[in-house]
Amino acid sequence: MEDSLTIRTYTKQRKGHAHLHHQLVLPIQGVILIELDGYEGKVAVGECVVIQAGTFHLFRADEAARFIVADLNTLPCNLLSMDSLVFSISSPLKSYLSFVERQLEHQVDSSIESTMILMFHQLLALQKANEQMDPRIRVVIQHISEDLAAEFTVNGLASLACLSPTQFKKVFKQSTGQSVLQYITAQKMERAKALLTHTDIPVQLISEQVGYGDVSAFSRRFSVFFGISPRQLRG
Repeated sequence: MEDSLTIRTYTKQRKGHAHLHHQLVLPIQGVILIELDGYEGKVAVGECVVIQAGTFHLFRADEAARFIVADLNTLPCNLLSMDSLVFSISSPLKSYLSFVERQLEHQVDSSIESTMILMFHQLLALQKANEQMDPRIRVVIQHISEDLAAEFTVNGLASLACLSPTQFKKVFKQSTGQSVLQYITAQKMERAKALLTHTDIPVQLISEQVGYGDVSAFSRRFSVFFGISPRQLRG
């Protein structure tokens, strides 16, 4: 079997099987309910479930839901080392799935599809293991990554996680190793660094895109975080 990426839909009828290859299911619309040894629950947009070869699994989904399914002969080491079978995917991989969906619907082209698989493998190898991630915190992490310009509050994020603010701060720290503020700041700074390095977007606009209305405050925070100012980074 060659590695492949396909678009799949399922039904509400509970079905089960196992296969000789590894399979990743990545929702692009809706959720899938998965039951397998080590995990039982929903997998939503922005997440991936790893079904290793030979693993019997049960699954069902609403007919309107859509998924990118990767059938693979091998898995990268970072996925094999995860204790959890479900993880949050990075923003670049999530965006790449949109391209995969459009291309697969557009035409059959074996050359492009081979290249897509190669890129998929490369992005997959960069996914960070979050095996200790509480599913309630995964929802919050995904929410934060989708709009770093938003104004986040502990109370608002706690509500999203269906936890009290005190419980939320404790569970968040246990799951990420960082406080809520530390995590959000790190995400903003890493996004800003990427935009400064790979685009010509003005510093003022980058500041706004990561939630800083005052470019001076942004520059100070960036300098403390990386030891270099935004303008020095650009040279």
